[in-house]
Amino acid sequence: MADRTVTPAPLAPAPWAEERGAKIRITAVRTFLTSPHGCPHLIVRVETNEPGLYGLGCASDPQRTLAVRTVLDEYVAPLLRGRDPDDIEDIHRLLLNSAYWRGGSVTGNALGGVDVALWDLKAKRLGAPLHSLFGGRVRHRADAYTHVDGADPAEIADKVTAARERGFRHVRVQMSVPGSDTYGAARGAGGEQAARERRVPWDSAAYLRTVPAALARIRALAGDEVELLHDVHERLDPRQAREFLRRVEEAGLYFVEDLLAPEDARHFARLHAASPVPLAVGELFHDPAQFTALLDGPDIDFARVRVPTLGGLTPARKVAAFCELRGVRLAPHGPADVSPVAQAATLALDISSHAFGVQEAATFRPAVHEVFPGTVVAVDGGLAPHERPGHGVDFDEVAARRFPVPEPLEHDRWALLRAPDGSVQRP
Repeated sequence: MADRTVTPAPLAPAPWAEERGAKIRITAVRTFLTSPHGCPHLIVRVETNEPGLYGLGCASDPQRTLAVRTVLDEYVAPLLRGRDPDDIEDIHRLLLNSAYWRGGSVTGNALGGVDVALWDLKAKRLGAPLHSLFGGRVRHRADAYTHVDGADPAEIADKVTAARERGFRHVRVQMSVPGSDTYGAARGAGGEQAARERRVPWDSAAYLRTVPAALARIRALAGDEVELLHDVHERLDPRQAREFLRRVEEAGLYFVEDLLAPEDARHFARLHAASPVPLAVGELFHDPAQFTALLDGPDIDFARVRVPTLGGLTPARKVAAFCELRGVRLAPHGPADVSPVAQAATLALDISSHAFGVQEAATFRPAVHEVFPGTVVAVDGGLAPHERPGHGVDFDEVAARRFPVPEPLEHDRWALLRAPDGSVQRP
């Protein structure tokens, strides 16, 4: 693992900077690659001319890690050097406009890494926890959900019970389907290697025959005292999605996640109107406008904000405010490929927003805690923020070097997924 430091000739600061005599300046933007959990994490450190004052952000895009790093090192960093780090809104718009063809996950993650680092830096300068900059607490902790999977309803129900005993009131359940590659279920047909190489096709007909009935059975076995969630992972077309909702109603799900791909989002209005099953979507969104189109209805019940990909906390907070006005809840994306830095930043949003519903909670490997001191851990089914300045998570670059990232295409295995007829399948 290597880090990059870019120190180009400084650009002129914002026109008002000299008027107010700002003395703090950004001196460098450094990027780091590490993989203590097995997936690539791209960390951004914004440094200043005040010794020891820096902010940390996460720009992790597992499928396009090196592209995001190039954008940060070669294009974003030169625009930041010499700027006043307090001007977060101005910097965000400057970086967004600088690409000209705005949008996309690569730009979003690069911008998100810088944005979170600037918020972290600002909170540290003020000596305050990050959530205090967003209006302070409206709750003392954020309810979280964990993941379980298995081969049959009885096995999964037992795991749900075990999760309940650890304090989780929300549990995402995924089930393997014989002969089909099924998202989120570890034991796919043909073994782990076959699943990793996507040698087993995705069979939507088998999924529709098997999973709704299994979810109803899991509900009967697990009881009504737990909220069950399920992730379709954008693998159904609109016709199949409508049928899935019809079949899954009796399972009493807290929500169904990513029932449709972003490309089919126009169908959410019809599905939402026709079914009582709550709908959650958004982890693939890289532009706030993708949320606003669905919130106008509203046509969804939960917004699955991924803070790094959306461009950071600056746009995520605006989406959260719109969600509150539309009666839609936040259910932020938080798997292990969202680093502990991004998780802590997202938690500041959860703690300070009345729109919050539930937070996805990753269980990180022990090595992650070495690289990211202060990693937040779920306790009794919830996440509580740090009270120290900033988002509270640090980065140990010496420890990080012990965990080089995988080869670039290792996380592009999604692209190998096919349907039974051989056609390319959405991941």
